[in-house]
Amino acid sequence: MGADAVAHGAVNEAELAALGITTAALLDFSSNLNPFGPPAPVRAALAALDPAPYPDRSCHRLRLVLAARHGCDPAQLLATNGANEAIHLLARALLQAGDSALVIGPTFGEYAHASRLAGAHVVEWRAEASGGFAVDVAAVCSTIARLRPRLTWLCAPNNPTGVDLPAVALATIASACAEAGGWLALDRAYAGLRRGTNPLIDEPATPSPRLAVIHSLTKSYGLAGLRLGYLLAEESLIAHVAPFQPAWSVNSAAQAAGLAALADGAFLPATLPQLWAASDGLHAGVAALGLPVWRGALPFLLVETGAGAATRAALLARGCLLRDCASFGLPTWVRVAPRRPEENARLLAAWREVLR
Repeated sequence: MGADAVAHGAVNEAELAALGITTAALLDFSSNLNPFGPPAPVRAALAALDPAPYPDRSCHRLRLVLAARHGCDPAQLLATNGANEAIHLLARALLQAGDSALVIGPTFGEYAHASRLAGAHVVEWRAEASGGFAVDVAAVCSTIARLRPRLTWLCAPNNPTGVDLPAVALATIASACAEAGGWLALDRAYAGLRRGTNPLIDEPATPSPRLAVIHSLTKSYGLAGLRLGYLLAEESLIAHVAPFQPAWSVNSAAQAAGLAALADGAFLPATLPQLWAASDGLHAGVAALGLPVWRGALPFLLVETGAGAATRAALLARGCLLRDCASFGLPTWVRVAPRRPEENARLLAAWREVLR
């Protein structure tokens, strides 16, 4: 893994080189992205981009567009180098050595990693596979009241389980954090991929002074290589977090792509139903192999194979990259993100070979 202390999906060129595998024919099922992206206007915007000038440090135009979508003031928004930068900025700005941070798991490893880098003691409240990975809101609130964490991390809908929470549950957890004198970092990076989501209407800005909401523009638009996210919070919290961000963190290509994607009103309504149809087909195909499959509110699947790392290795040798879930504390599972139907068919054929 090298210097990266957190396991991630996506293609690792060094790993492939060591295995003698080329990327030319490799299909990546480990990244939770819209396989029908990016939108054509994004490609056009990138082709027209002049890379010579420095990017706008304030991301002014992008924040104006996002503020209009959320119905908030631009001062409540901080554009970031992917949602991951927002996570690390929050940890640096809000945590001090000796603080407690609560992670509602199993979930993305960067929350614990960023918290530890800030010197915090990390505690996990964990949902169980036997209960459908459901979050017990009462138990979480009781843990918050007892632990009084400085910062609580919640991903909803969650990676890797896909479990979402209704607005009333999110508000209840946010209130518990506020009553304990802490903050809730709510990661909504995957909210735009839910089935039936209206992709043209974003959730309104929250008035809570103890809630920071993390968003991503890379998942539903297929822009992961450009790294673009944003933080939505009260103006005072944004003003506190912003000085921790390096200047020019969000480059010109990411800003141009974000503006082009947000201006394209046709892409998401056209492609999200296709993504879910691909997910339905893949779900049926994996289940037909006799493997236990879990799917929550997101299109990606969790598949229990008995040995996630071995399954990943066997399918990687056949040109299909999955995400083994050992780093989530789920070593018997793999996570599978659907791709286009013809690519999903190739994965299923390879998986049948592995199971013979």
